[in-house]
Amino acid sequence: MTLRLRLTLLYSTIVGCILLVFGAMVYILITIFLFNQVDDMLYRVHQDVVTVTHIDPMGELDSMSSPPLDITTNAYVQIWGRDGKLKSSSTAVTDSLDPVGLNSATPVYRNTVVREVHLRVLSVPLVRGNRLVGVLQVGTNITVLDEMRNSLIIIMIVSALVAVALAGIGSWSVLGRTLAPLATITDTVDQINRADDLSRRIPYQGPVKDEVGSLVESINQTFERLETLFTSQQRFLADVSHELRTPLTVIKGNVDLIRKLNSVDEDSLNSIDQEAGRLTRLVGGLLMLAQAESGKMTLNLQPVELDSLLFEVLHEMNMLARGKVHLKMNDIDQITISGDRDRLKQVLLNLLANAIQYTPVGGEVFLGLAKVSGKARIIIRDTGPGIPAEDLPHIFERFYRAEKSRTRSKIGGFGLGLSISNWIIERHGGQIKVESKEGKGSTFAIWLPLFGTEAAMLAPTTPRTDVRSSDKKTKDKPEDTHEPLLLK
Repeated sequence: MTLRLRLTLLYSTIVGCILLVFGAMVYILITIFLFNQVDDMLYRVHQDVVTVTHIDPMGELDSMSSPPLDITTNAYVQIWGRDGKLKSSSTAVTDSLDPVGLNSATPVYRNTVVREVHLRVLSVPLVRGNRLVGVLQVGTNITVLDEMRNSLIIIMIVSALVAVALAGIGSWSVLGRTLAPLATITDTVDQINRADDLSRRIPYQGPVKDEVGSLVESINQTFERLETLFTSQQRFLADVSHELRTPLTVIKGNVDLIRKLNSVDEDSLNSIDQEAGRLTRLVGGLLMLAQAESGKMTLNLQPVELDSLLFEVLHEMNMLARGKVHLKMNDIDQITISGDRDRLKQVLLNLLANAIQYTPVGGEVFLGLAKVSGKARIIIRDTGPGIPAEDLPHIFERFYRAEKSRTRSKIGGFGLGLSISNWIIERHGGQIKVESKEGKGSTFAIWLPLFGTEAAMLAPTTPRTDVRSSDKKTKDKPEDTHEPLLLK
């Protein structure tokens, strides 16, 4: 059974139930009203008869003094004595209009059938003093009322059936137009599944704010996200395949050379060591990315003295620079934050390694730490070639690298470092910002909440979102509430 048919039946059933309840109430109210009218008429006739009925000195009803009882054509009147004998009657009927009512000690209204005629009868005991002297019965034919009620039932049933039919037809038509986009969604999704084309979107011309419009928008956003992830995964698989093929080829070639020469070549061993190191870095980055996405990477938050950490990182990076570039320390404040020291060191090493790698020989890399606007700000600035404007919005996306060439240098990265670094800083309640101009270098600024501040205390110790969140935030370009990050 289709959703359209189920909703139509549901709506028609609800309308039918409402009409049933409404019709029952109308029927009951009209029945009560009509019987009240009949009872009032019977009571007035009873009063008229009682006023002209006399009792003889012996306490018996004097039927000779009773007036003609056929004074009305709408009512039948009988007067019964206390001996159970009929004293007077306005009809030729000698049977009691209501045999049960003759024995009632109080006035009572009852429906009876006398000679196949449906009557409404009022039986009233006639009392003098404390002694019963007779019973007065007043009845009227209510066949017309029965016919009216039967006609009313038929009219209500027919009207209800027509109303339910019209409601069903109307709801079927309206639901057909309302649910038409769902059929479009189903067809489009089936076409996407068959063609594996995630670039297609579901067309929708209706209101955007209604339920169907929201559903279409959500599905289109999901397709957009899936397309982005699928493209990233394809690019990632291509890059990883290339990165794995190159060191493995070099390693295999050097091993074959050693076997052929049957001697250990120092250059071959160095080459194998370098390529093994590249594989280790690649596997380490992939493992960290998997841990971040699965929620298994936790942060050990402790008070961290950023100035001491920066001096430590600078000392290690001087060995990496080897005189190629000049590392300079700008003004450094003594600042303590709440963070994971190892993860923060990983971020600083990654950013400084990138700065050293892309800065030409004789260039400079500056490192600074200051307290700005109630936050800790770490500046890493280089004098390298800068980042192209078209690549700048995407550098924090996972697997993204500005170098599109397949012939990158051996020290090139895998497009994971900045994405993981951004994830670590976000988990600390901070933010990484970047400014760059081609030919003038790049500046990375890390903003972190100070120790004891509300933002630091609210920083999650376990990841609530995966590394992919950095992609979306970079694309959305949220409004920057910090000070300008470039150094004078």
